[in-house]
This record gives sequence, C-alpha cells and structure tokens, in this order.
Amino acid sequence: SGMMTAHCSLSLLGSSDPPTLASRVLVASRNFANDATFEIKKCDLHRLEEGPPVTTVLTREDGLKYYRMMQTVRRMELKADQLYKQKIIRGFCHLCDGQEACCVGLEAGIKPTDHLITAYRAHGFTFTRGLSVREILAELTGRKGGCAKGKGGSMHMYAKNFYGGNGIVGAQVPLGAGIALACKYNGKDEVCLTLYGDGAANQGQIFEAYNMAALWKLPCIFICENNRYGMGTSVERAAASTDYYKRGDFIPGLRVDGMDILCVREATRFAAAYCRSGKGPILMELQTYRYHGHSMSDPGVSYRTREEIQEVRSKSDPIMLLKDRMVNSNLASVEELKEIDVEVRKEIEDAAQFATADPEPPLEELGYHIYSSDPPFEVRGANQWIKFKSVS
Repeated sequence: SGMMTAHCSLSLLGSSDPPTLASRVLVASRNFANDATFEIKKCDLHRLEEGPPVTTVLTREDGLKYYRMMQTVRRMELKADQLYKQKIIRGFCHLCDGQEACCVGLEAGIKPTDHLITAYRAHGFTFTRGLSVREILAELTGRKGGCAKGKGGSMHMYAKNFYGGNGIVGAQVPLGAGIALACKYNGKDEVCLTLYGDGAANQGQIFEAYNMAALWKLPCIFICENNRYGMGTSVERAAASTDYYKRGDFIPGLRVDGMDILCVREATRFAAAYCRSGKGPILMELQTYRYHGHSMSDPGVSYRTREEIQEVRSKSDPIMLLKDRMVNSNLASVEELKEIDVEVRKEIEDAAQFATADPEPPLEELGYHIYSSDPPFEVRGANQWIKFKSVS
C-alpha cells in the first residue's frame, strides 16, 4: 500500500507522556509529514452499491496513537500469557494478540458515546474502550483493584458503553441488538457494535437477532471477527458458507481486511454512517488471525502448522504493517517508535507489579455490588444459614 501524498511540516511527539530530551532533539531535528494518504484494500460487498473509500488519510498524531494502542494490547496479552504460565492468572483466558487492528481500528471509527459488546476474547476491547492496563491485569489476577473488583476475571470486564466480555457462545448478539434498540428508543444518534467470532456464526440466536434488527431497522453493526478457527475447528470444516459477510442475507454486508487498521477504521466509519442514517443494521466480517491458541489450555498447533502462524506474523502483522507505512511515508522515525515500545513495556511492567501485589477481595464482600443503588440487604450463601451482606 504505497504512499501517494505527504504534506510536510514540523510536529512534536504525539504521545501522552512527555518525550525524553534525546527523543525531543531527535524529533525536532527532523521534518515529519503531518499526514499521508494511503491506498487500502477494497472491501467485498453484499447488497451494497458502494463501499468504504479505497484511499484514506492518516495523520501523524493518529498514527502514533494507533501504534501505541496496538503495541499496548500486544504487550498486555504477552504479559497475561506469562502470568498465566506462572499460575498467577487462573481459569479461562483467551488472548487476542494478532487481532489488534480489530479492536483499535473499530474504536477509531466510532465515538466514545457509541456502544460495544463482544464475546470472551475481550482484553483488547476493554482497553480500547478506555480502561487502564492496571485495571485489566488486576482483573485477570482476581484482585480488588481490577475493573470488576476482581470478581469478573478474563471474560467479564466492563467499561462505560462497553457491555463486556460474555462467556456464552453467541449470547452477546441478541444483547447487542437490544442495546441498539435502546439507542433507537431513546432517540440518540448512537450505534451498537455487536461482535462475535466465526465459531459463534452458526448459532441460531444470531439469525433471530438479524431478523429483529432488520424488521425494526436497529442501528446495529453485526461484526464477525473471523480468525479462521473456532476453537480447533477451521472455518471450512464448521460452516457450509464461509462468506460470513453475506450470511445476514437481507442485511447488507462487507468483508474487511482485519489485519489493516486503516481498512478497519474506514469500514467502521462507513458502517456507522450507514446505521446513523436510519437504514437499519449492517454486517462486517473482519478477516483476522490469532497468534495464540483458542485459550491458554490450547497450544494452538495441533490443528494448524507453526509455519502458517509464522507466515501470518511475517507478512500481515497489524503492528508491523502500520509501522512500515508510517516510517516509509515520513510520518515517524524508527527511533521514535522504539521509544514508544520502551514506554509501553514499562507501563505493562508497572501494571503487572500492581496486579500481583494488590490484595484479593475479602470473602465478606462476596455478595457486594449485586445492585447499583439499593439499600444494603442479605444474600443467602451456599446454605440457608450462611448469609452475606450486599452493599451497592
């Protein structure tokens, strides 16, 4: 994807942290382009006359922001892998490294006031929806400082306008349609991004949700994150039609390169504009790939070869693709991006320290936070003589 135009002017580091003196000198001594125009892959369309644009402008500031976010998600997932192997994180744990362009690209194409609900590979979305790495890692280790007070774990994290992590395959899709119904009912110009994987794509409840969303013209973007395997089953062995973007039948759809953050961003902007205009639901299929196994109990190499994983890593890694584009079009320097890598590593290390040192919630708080604003009451425990106090 070659650069077409680049407008030059001086610009300082677009990072949230104050740059070090060395990097400030480095950046100041070089004229970076303010933005660049890139060609992006054309989406495959279903029931649509035209799709998202095939060129897009990336500003230096946005580029640095996306790079930092994707790198943070990648490092956070690798840290979770490490903590899991040390038995500090237990139970279910599904990592999304390889799929960073999906969560960061989707967020880049919507507003913070829009809504998002997904399945249980949710760490990346929890971060892009605005929670800190500290709160996420502490939730994974089941500590008080976690975003769900240590009671949700890997699959059940929530943030403002983010309805979680959901552990039951496909069950989040009708919920997403319901959130879209609320958007329409309240007369707000908001949309709901409803995500599911290729493994959930054959669930009956998904087609029921499609039908209602289409009948009621709900502002719902149904998004199939197709990472080619539902647990250990390849899409070809699981679905009679792997054209997931066409499977809404009467709902228009588009198939997107889910490894290219700019493709994902443009497709999301297009889909959101479509929904906001009152035309009803739309489908997006993001073609992506996970580097880890389905969950931490799956080594991920019994149903696919190590060579396949290696090939995806070397040819279409989402972070590498963005980095190459930015460096080749003078939006950033290799040194500057390395600087960001160092800052991200430090942030993850600090968060991991917190997540291992923070205390677990005490047993007395087992019944807390059942309701959001109710007077305290008692909850029955495992038998009728055990009582727990519930405080909102």
